Amino acid sequence: MKKIIILITSLALLSGCGYLDFSDDTETKNSVQEVAKNLQIPWSINKHGGEFFISERVGTIARVSSNGEVTHQQVKLSSPLAKVSEAGLLGFVLKPNFDETKEAFAYYTYDVEGQPYNRVVSLKLDGNTWTETAILLDDILTGNVHHGGRLEVGPDQLLYVTIGDASNPNLAQDPTSKNGKIMRLNENNTWSVVSMGHRNPQGIAWNENGEMFASEHGQSAKDEINRIEEGKNYGWPLIEGNEQREGLVSPLLHSGSNTTWAPSGMTFHKGKLYVATLRGEGILVVNSETAEIEETITGYGRIRDVFSDGEHLYFVSNNTDGRGSPSADDDILYRYVKE
Repeated sequence: MKKIIILITSLALLSGCGYLDFSDDTETKNSVQEVAKNLQIPWSINKHGGEFFISERVGTIARVSSNGEVTHQQVKLSSPLAKVSEAGLLGFVLKPNFDETKEAFAYYTYDVEGQPYNRVVSLKLDGNTWTETAILLDDILTGNVHHGGRLEVGPDQLLYVTIGDASNPNLAQDPTSKNGKIMRLNENNTWSVVSMGHRNPQGIAWNENGEMFASEHGQSAKDEINRIEEGKNYGWPLIEGNEQREGLVSPLLHSGSNTTWAPSGMTFHKGKLYVATLRGEGILVVNSETAEIEETITGYGRIRDVFSDGEHLYFVSNNTDGRGSPSADDDILYRYVKE
């Protein structure tokens, strides 16, 4: 087992806590276990019963059985995946009625005459093949980076999507553009803007009270965690970090001027907000009430997504994405058990 170091914040250190080191394979109250290996740039974790369905940026869905066996399921899309940086099959979430329909939502990047775009689609599983059945949101401008791409089903059972600014900051403040927004698919199949003024949001999660939070990549630092309220403007590119301006919302917390997290997927687990970080190579454990980072779980390289089934926390490394240092078994789905 690889090594995990949990760094406790200075507040916790003052209260007498120190470094906790789980470097052996023995069972402890806090442990990390490998669930599945050799994933191909995994992006979004889903769990159904005892199985996982994990989108892979290369254009497949990794189906992980209860014994850890991985099947890379084919995905038939209406357009080929784009080759630009950070692009591919990104967000993926099973529909709430997956038991009956075997359907899911997906977000991917495709090319039109050399110009990349993003779209949101429905997929249907038949055997070990997923097939695109409908395009739900299309012609989302994008560039070489800043695709956004996170899909989640909210407590209202509606689909939410994060969309990046396509490396064009002005689009985040353009109400006629989809870019730099968090959007929702409503019951009548129309889309509405939940919030705007985002740079490259890649994670969304809700606490037990139904409050929504989002993670966002900053320009060179000042990565953000925001508490999202519908109809609000989160400021990019007009404000960053602690900057304030009337009518714009400053973040719940940010990484500071000299630190980059590159936050991605996030989830609430046993009352705490867990945030996957790529450049930060770890998982931030955030108290969303006090806006404090209470722990940082490290030792596994770049982390793209985290998932809670209520009992355990799961996360995927992203060391094969071209920016990490992969080991022979990367990428890996892990289970983090904390009692």
